[in-house]
Amino acid sequence: MRLVLLGYMASGKSSIGKKLSKTLNISFIDLDDYIVDKEKMSITTIFKEKGEIYFRNIEHRYLKEILEKDEDCILSLGGGTPCYANNMELINNSDSISIYLQGSVPTMVKRLIKKKAKRPLIASLGDNKIPEFVAKHLFERRFFYEQAKMTFKIDGKKKSEVADEIYNILN
Repeated sequence: MRLVLLGYMASGKSSIGKKLSKTLNISFIDLDDYIVDKEKMSITTIFKEKGEIYFRNIEHRYLKEILEKDEDCILSLGGGTPCYANNMELINNSDSISIYLQGSVPTMVKRLIKKKAKRPLIASLGDNKIPEFVAKHLFERRFFYEQAKMTFKIDGKKKSEVADEIYNILN
């Protein structure tokens, strides 16, 4: 079994993925960490030194590499991964179950403001600018996110509750 978790920044892809990997006893791969490991530099540095186009190209290549491996895992994508290079088509045509962790704008804003410093895309924005930024992004990305085979709403739920919900539906 291979699960691919997708959704916006702070939707819980990594936390929920790690919980599920323990419950299901299969490995967890965070695509961003995988890229950092392969490229020997941080995502921020890659963006700064090589640009977004370079990043999106290697992101696609490493996603493909992981999907082509014949092993069970839970794969957590970056928030933008589904939106580029036909990645959703690649995921849905692989032997994977894609899962969209769907949060409303207010939920995402609340979570992001708490961890703003760790999010390069929004670190420089004033808190009052984040709701509009998130709403615009979610609107642009919805088309891609909604191609996932399953959707789980995360509003008002603990990450462990969402992980349990996914586990229960899969079993």
